[in-house]
Amino acid sequence: MAKTNFQYEKRQRELEKKKKAEEKARRKLEAKQHKGEEGDASPAEDSGEVAEPESDAA
Repeated sequence: MAKTNFQYEKRQRELEKKKKAEEKARRKLEAKQHKGEEGDASPAEDSGEVAEPESDAA
């Protein structure tokens, strides 16, 4: 009967964990960027502030 190659299996598990971590970090970054894009579109509406028009009294 053949012996199990534990080093190979461990390396494969480590690579899978690394791949999952990178995917999670990528999704988290995309979500953060997506949320930032929505917030930049109308900052006055999000904070409840009213934008005042500029006057030409100079």
